[in-house]
Amino acid sequence: MKRLILAALTASALTSPVLAQRTAPPMPAIVDPQVTQLRDAALKVDTAWDIIEGLTTEVGQRLAGTEAEARARTWAVAKLTTLGFKNVRVEPYRMPVWERGAETAEIIAPFPQKLTLAALGNSGATPATGLTGEVVVFANMAAFQAAPDNAIKGRIVYIGNAMPRTQDGSGYGAYGTARFVGPALASQRGAAAIIIRSIGTDHHRFPHTGTTDFPAGVKPIPAAALSVPDAEQLERIAARGAPIRMKLVLTPRQVGMRESGNVIAEVPGSDPSAGIVLVGGHLDSWDLGTGAIDDASGIAITAAAAKRIMDAGQPRRTIRVVWFGAEEVGGMGGAAYARAHAGERHATASESDFGADRVWRFEVNLPPAAKPVADRLQTALAPLGITRGSGLGGDGTDIGPTLKLGTAAIDLNQSGWDYFDTHHTPDDVIDRIDPAALRQNVAAWTAMLAVVANAPEAIDAVKPR
Repeated sequence: MKRLILAALTASALTSPVLAQRTAPPMPAIVDPQVTQLRDAALKVDTAWDIIEGLTTEVGQRLAGTEAEARARTWAVAKLTTLGFKNVRVEPYRMPVWERGAETAEIIAPFPQKLTLAALGNSGATPATGLTGEVVVFANMAAFQAAPDNAIKGRIVYIGNAMPRTQDGSGYGAYGTARFVGPALASQRGAAAIIIRSIGTDHHRFPHTGTTDFPAGVKPIPAAALSVPDAEQLERIAARGAPIRMKLVLTPRQVGMRESGNVIAEVPGSDPSAGIVLVGGHLDSWDLGTGAIDDASGIAITAAAAKRIMDAGQPRRTIRVVWFGAEEVGGMGGAAYARAHAGERHATASESDFGADRVWRFEVNLPPAAKPVADRLQTALAPLGITRGSGLGGDGTDIGPTLKLGTAAIDLNQSGWDYFDTHHTPDDVIDRIDPAALRQNVAAWTAMLAVVANAPEAIDAVKPR
């Protein structure tokens, strides 16, 4: 009887999708023990926190092209030099500069009340005394695009959206069109002004700013984002059916061409022919908060990781840390860097510009000969709770122009569950950063740099995304 039971159980195991023996996964790639040591040691230091605290306290907000961003560059050069990096310098360039002015909004009728909003970057201005007009409310971009022009001309357009909370931040691309292109389309269709529901996932009474583009030939009109609660309030008022009249005061201005720049520092490698490992984030920020998560955290994480490698000894490849300028207003720093360094050989490029929450996934775009590099990354990052994604790496405004030249890419993806609660708001401050999550980021970047900067394989050009 026991034999029959054992035979039955064995047969069941061979046929059951739950119990059947599956093909064993491949053995993990072996990594140098020093990678593990560097990674684990990074979990116990607060270099990144110190950088964020210093920048946000001693400089604060850093709108591109302004005196504040210039002070940030001076601060950055001093900080990177003190940390021990080599070849620290600023590479300047010129850019058009937009500055915020007064910004108020109030419903005149049918239910008079004040609203909270922030002008979008590149917004046009109302008269100094304000603009009063009828509001036409659209639930989303699709409804706005489907409406006839006579429903829009001369009115203040409102576009709603309900950006979902996602781990990978994909809702930003899907719903951000209301900000990215909505104002230009409204201008082309004769609108007097446009307000949108903030592109965010919070319900705080903080508006989310961000840049918008008015192509050549399209007149910039007043454009602003309402805080999410105020946007929902406007929608409730509209649902009652009475016409809505609003007064807007937005007085931003274009101040002409000014200087911005990229701050560059290096960990020189032993083999110049092996290519440069480019890492960094952006130094500028919006002017509502102190830019702690966007992107003081990104420049701090990457610099702290590069310092860990530097302090451990000379890597094979040069690690170049770039704190890009003017990312928020159109990626001017990334474009300027690619122009200035197009003749140099970059092995890989990576950036951190998604806050300071934990890294949960990595993705690569490497040439076939460098596949072992990705395999070693998988081994090195797994203990930090980081999985290997199936997508193609190569994300980031600042490194985008360099990636287009054929540079290989490695992405370390942070969780975006909470990122868009504070993104581009007055709440972007150091209090929103979890020190433990920040250290996990530094450990992940340290492991990545330890693997990539010392990889014996050639990392040649790839087909751009």
